Amino acid sequence: MTSAHNGGRRLLAVSAAFAAAALVLAGCSGSNNGGGGGGGAITVGTTDKITSIDPAGSYDNGSFAVMNQVYPFLLNTPYGSPDVKPDIAESADFTSPTEYTVKLKPGLKFANGHDLTSSDVKFTFYRQLKINDPNGPASLLANLDSVSTPDKTTVVFKLKVPNDQTFPQVLSSPAGPIVDEQVFSADKVTADNTIVKGHPFAGQYDISSYDFNNLIAYKAFDGYKGILGKPATAKVNVKYYAESSNLKLDIQKNAIDVAYRSLSATDISSLENNNKVKVVKGPGGETRYIVFNFNTQPYGATTPEADAKKALAVRQAAADLVDRAAIADQVYKGTYTPLYSFVPDGLTGATTVLKDLYGDGNGGPSLDKAKQTLQAAGVTTPVSLNLQYNPDHYGPSSGDEYALVKEQLENGGLFKVNLQSTEWVQYSKDRTKDVYPAYQLGWFPDYSDADNYLSPFFIKDNFLANHYDNAEVQDLIAKQAGTTDKAERTKLIEEIQAKVGADLSTLPLLQGSQIAIVGKDVKGADKTLDASFKFRYAALSK
Repeated sequence: MTSAHNGGRRLLAVSAAFAAAALVLAGCSGSNNGGGGGGGAITVGTTDKITSIDPAGSYDNGSFAVMNQVYPFLLNTPYGSPDVKPDIAESADFTSPTEYTVKLKPGLKFANGHDLTSSDVKFTFYRQLKINDPNGPASLLANLDSVSTPDKTTVVFKLKVPNDQTFPQVLSSPAGPIVDEQVFSADKVTADNTIVKGHPFAGQYDISSYDFNNLIAYKAFDGYKGILGKPATAKVNVKYYAESSNLKLDIQKNAIDVAYRSLSATDISSLENNNKVKVVKGPGGETRYIVFNFNTQPYGATTPEADAKKALAVRQAAADLVDRAAIADQVYKGTYTPLYSFVPDGLTGATTVLKDLYGDGNGGPSLDKAKQTLQAAGVTTPVSLNLQYNPDHYGPSSGDEYALVKEQLENGGLFKVNLQSTEWVQYSKDRTKDVYPAYQLGWFPDYSDADNYLSPFFIKDNFLANHYDNAEVQDLIAKQAGTTDKAERTKLIEEIQAKVGADLSTLPLLQGSQIAIVGKDVKGADKTLDASFKFRYAALSK
């Protein structure tokens, strides 16, 4: 999900991928409500803002956090796993290389009493593609050709590219929430108040009251028949905060039960010493990295001194000099961990290629190796590098992070770093227009699969727009997406990391942990902080 710490758009250039490499990215009053476990109501606090709760109208963490609780999915990730399984579906399989057939469970209903049938499923995906909102996730459906409904419980997805191993994951992604065709508009984004009034929900919860970006009250929906089961708590309230400092104050005095996204590393560190709360951590899919523009970086293709060999040496020397552990510890107090490849640790196929290729071979920096790399390529030092970061989009610690990166790169006099920052609105425009030779970016996954860390970055017309173009890598990415044998696909994913590790179009630095602060009597946070990267309120209880 993209380039974003507090919920930015993911900007996948999937359509370009197909063109360039034939690549796959891959109601009534709510009388059915009221199931769920015992215990008191849970109150969750967050700073993640909502854009829209219409799945066609938003593509950010704050909005998807709501969707995860209330909408049904054909496939979903069970607690504790990154792999999708049928949710409201009974079965889901490839019935031919270009046909993915889903059979719905019988008797499904929305919270408003409307039947949930294959017609709603077809409506859901066709409206995503028709609306194609610039803030929506329709790009994830680039491989979807058509949807047919032989009967009320059967849905056949026809795909453009065969054997798309990412398509089941896409059905669990922000493009996948199933909506009620009697409530939602077929050709435009539906207003939040219209949605809430219509109760078109069939996930673990219904919404009983909705005050946009202030307070949402959820109540368990006893008609949910999916893989995640009955909610542990019948009522959940979510409070939205403008400032993380106020979120910290409320959780430390137990005014709320759970704080999830986003407290500063310093706040989390101090809360670890507070005996009224527990800090719960889980694997995170967020990655932080530096992007190199192959045209405008030192010795880049459009610079007066253009030299591909020297440009590569500059990127490699930077990889030799960065000290990820120092950034993780000093700036982020361990809330981020070092990332030594392009696919984060915990996902199938992840390697440590950058630890093996650069620095001291054990994850640390090596000034000697950086010197040798630059000398061998005939690069004159110090290398002048313009490095850009964003002060408002990736949390309050970005300034400290990049001040430390500058210090590390300038160690030994090999680089002279000109560090600059730009506010996000301008930054997001400039970065795709060759304004920044090297710059900060972050990524949240759309689904828990290695492909989502490869296709968006390393296809020819990738969302980074950094002019990286390696035909061999593109062919391998297209191949892995259509490889049905799991072991063979894993080998291809490892091979892709090795090749892009040698090219270094991006320099991965950090992998974020998922962190929730909970009251001493709150249970279940560890259950939902898993490799699905979806925070489910239904796991929480007290």
